[in-house]
Amino acid sequence: MQSASTLRHRIRSISNTALITKAMQMVAASKMRRAQEAALAGRPFVRLIYRIQRATSKRLGDYAHPLLEVRQVRKRAVILVSTDKGLCGALNANLFRLVSQFDPETTLFIAVGRKAAQFIARTQHQLAAEFTYSETPRFTEASAIGAFATDLFLRREVDAVHVIAMRFVDTLTQQPLCLEYLPIGQIKAVEMGWAQIETEVSALNAYCLFEPSREVVLDFFLSRYPKLYMYQVLLNAKASEHSARMVSMKNATESAETLIGDLTLEYNKLRQGNITKELLEIAGGQAS
Repeated sequence: MQSASTLRHRIRSISNTALITKAMQMVAASKMRRAQEAALAGRPFVRLIYRIQRATSKRLGDYAHPLLEVRQVRKRAVILVSTDKGLCGALNANLFRLVSQFDPETTLFIAVGRKAAQFIARTQHQLAAEFTYSETPRFTEASAIGAFATDLFLRREVDAVHVIAMRFVDTLTQQPLCLEYLPIGQIKAVEMGWAQIETEVSALNAYCLFEPSREVVLDFFLSRYPKLYMYQVLLNAKASEHSARMVSMKNATESAETLIGDLTLEYNKLRQGNITKELLEIAGGQAS
């Protein structure tokens, strides 16, 4: 049985930890709301962009764009989007499990976030580049990642690019996904939660008029589409991170409070037993 001083020390230590986890929970909750709003606000725009991409791709005719070229995959790149910090439950672990489906001999990894870079270094996969992104993802950060991946594809150093990232569903649910990124024509709507778009696009039979010309419009659009797609990926990743951290810290705080209650009960029983023992010793001394 533990001594009273040991129990007091454990209760005090766990109480201090509970204060920290509670504070981290509140900070994560405030950041989570902004991140969720940003991720959800961008979805209608990305849905529209995706619909335009699919509609125009069906009307290319003999026009060929390098980012639409489907090649035999001899080597591929994977953009692994993780968090910079831990304490967010199993979020990063669930992402890293998806890495196992790729052959390390024929896969280049682009690490986005410190945890991704640490994982790639630890598992000795091939690292092509490392990027970070801020608490509030900026389009310039997404552009840099997208430009690097696009450059690898256009130089034929890789034949396909995938993204491993979290899709934000709600506060309690974050879904790890492996998304097709390049070539552009292979991107599927359902992967980012844009359901029903394929049906809507298939139903479109309207005549498309390109102004000033089909080549100018599609070159402008297709060169920017990967960056817009990556920006939405980063927004989803940040919303998922803050949501997972808030839930994780909430669970940690509740576990600490439960443990404090159990230790306090044990301490009170021990203290009561010691008091009873002392009273019996006093009574026995007086009787003798």
